[in-house]
Amino acid sequence: MLTILWDNDGVLVDTEGLYFRATQEALRSVGVPLTADQFKEISLRRGESTFVLAIERGITDDEIGRLRAERDRRYAELLGSQSWAIDGAEEVLRSLHGQVRMGVVTSARRVHFETAHASTGLCQYLDFVLTREDYQHTKPHPEPYLTAMARHDLRPEDCIVVEDSERGLAAATAAGLPCLIVLSDWSRDGDFSGAAKVLENIRDVPGLALKWADGKRDVGSRDS
Repeated sequence: MLTILWDNDGVLVDTEGLYFRATQEALRSVGVPLTADQFKEISLRRGESTFVLAIERGITDDEIGRLRAERDRRYAELLGSQSWAIDGAEEVLRSLHGQVRMGVVTSARRVHFETAHASTGLCQYLDFVLTREDYQHTKPHPEPYLTAMARHDLRPEDCIVVEDSERGLAAATAAGLPCLIVLSDWSRDGDFSGAAKVLENIRDVPGLALKWADGKRDVGSRDS
């Protein structure tokens, strides 16, 4: 049976902007600016911490720790303010439920994942969830996807990944997995030449995934 490995932030929930906002506010409190372009480059492309900008300004490790805690507190506050489910996500997961296995492989901490999904209703369709606490290295390192395959006895040929960022694509590719990219406002200008297919909308995933499951293994070429 096909297993779809979903990224979370930017794919199932529209939270990238919230994380940027919380981080920007924390850095601003010590006089370090953070632009959207910097966030895209450092976090979404390279998979690194934007607190490197504070380190470059000579901010101490203790202060960085305080800033991280403040960022995490603010991020959780924003996550809990309403449902941030991506339009169409519930419809897509419901349509695939029972036809394929589905799991989430995310670099988010479990508390943030649970807060984000407290009111989305999406978790009822998932067979498993892996969060930041389940691995040592985060995306773009392949460990998150390798861990998912090892823990749930998955074969690469039976898996397909759905991501929205360059770091996510890099992680999937390094793990030997085909990857569909669903574009978002935060990732639209990224380099996704290594993706199996680049999609405009999450609603396009089921048709391709089920075609893959039928053994055709032809997800076509990039649309965008």
